[in-house]
Amino acid sequence: MTTRAKTQRRSCLSLPSGREIEVSVRHSRRARRIVLQVVQANGTVELVLPRRVSVSEGMSFVRSKVRWIQARLDQVPEGVPFADGARLPVVGRTLTVRHYPLLPPGTRREGRDLVVGGRAEDLPRAVMQWLRGVAQAEIAARVETMAARLGKNFERVSVRDPVTRWGSCSAKGSISFSWRLVLAPVHALDYVVAHEVAHLAEMNHGRRFWAHVDRLCNGSDTGREWLRLHGATLHRFGRGQV
Repeated sequence: MTTRAKTQRRSCLSLPSGREIEVSVRHSRRARRIVLQVVQANGTVELVLPRRVSVSEGMSFVRSKVRWIQARLDQVPEGVPFADGARLPVVGRTLTVRHYPLLPPGTRREGRDLVVGGRAEDLPRAVMQWLRGVAQAEIAARVETMAARLGKNFERVSVRDPVTRWGSCSAKGSISFSWRLVLAPVHALDYVVAHEVAHLAEMNHGRRFWAHVDRLCNGSDTGREWLRLHGATLHRFGRGQV
């Protein structure tokens, strides 16, 4: 059984730029040293402490690293709010969000526009729900096709919004993906689907596993490299809205 570390507090930190940020501080039974990280996906700063280290000691360590934190935060991509005029790359095609408040609530694609009716305050959630629906349909269809090519069955496909991984496959055949993959180039989306479907045959990353990935996805190396270099940029869409 895994022991979950409990977040104890949030502490304020002043950066050299004058910006004030919050640092999430938690103790972990597993930590053997102080760990400080800036999550590139969303720009949050996390401090993990061994049980013997006090919060005040930990924050002293953080303050000694403010320039490093500032540099890392400067690399976090600027957010793209879900708002009228936003441009979204959806399965290889750029759509522009168009808000028409006098139309009934709902979201639909019209050519290169994503038309959203209803109140402005409901627009971010409406766009998010539409994107998740597209992700579910696009990814499930790919999983079905690739699993059939391997001659393997799967239990279900779900889409979520994890921060640190693009997909996962359980031993029982439940496969989960980040909905944000529909905002990536198609070759990157196909690579992640092939990667997780290949786990239906091989629950490891050995030679046979990668042979299945290459068989299911042409240019898997290209998709993997795109995610390594640019994957964090997918988290800028809708950041802080819903």
